Amino acid sequence: MALKATIFKSDLQIADMDRHYYASHSLVIARHPSENDERMMVRLLAFALHASETLAFTKGLSDTDEPDIWQKDFTGAIELWIELGQPDEKRIRQACGKAQKVSVFTYSGNSADVWWKGIASKLERLDNLQVINVPVEMTQTLATLANRNMQLQCTIQDGQVWLADNSQSIETHFTILKAFK
Repeated sequence: MALKATIFKSDLQIADMDRHYYASHSLVIARHPSENDERMMVRLLAFALHASETLAFTKGLSDTDEPDIWQKDFTGAIELWIELGQPDEKRIRQACGKAQKVSVFTYSGNSADVWWKGIASKLERLDNLQVINVPVEMTQTLATLANRNMQLQCTIQDGQVWLADNSQSIETHFTILKAFK
């Protein structure tokens, strides 16, 4: 018998002063049985950093043809493809061909560094690709915010990102390994 996804709900209030985006999102996050709190919270962080009215979680781990998060326009064209982990070069190239912009969030510490060193030179010509590394100590801290019913506030200003619930506030740190051109 297959295990079912665990449902998490989050009321996420975003104040992104860098992009002048201010909104509340009521999110339903299906956490795949093979996904842990760290990965789920990196997904939530990725959502917050790219938030828009049309950004949506996909089937993710349940469907290999979809990213973890995407944004489509009203014609169905993919504007933004967000992938988590360490996808292979072929998957990244295909995503860059399908979407206007692709953002990859790595989060596995030393293995992410090794992955990026091995793949970086092969991807440097992809102008619509952004790669962000979230350090493992940050993902572990973000995981402490995971709760079945989350009330979160996210503030983004001058490249700094804070996530908070009713009991704690976390300043997130990440490194942009490759920026959009």
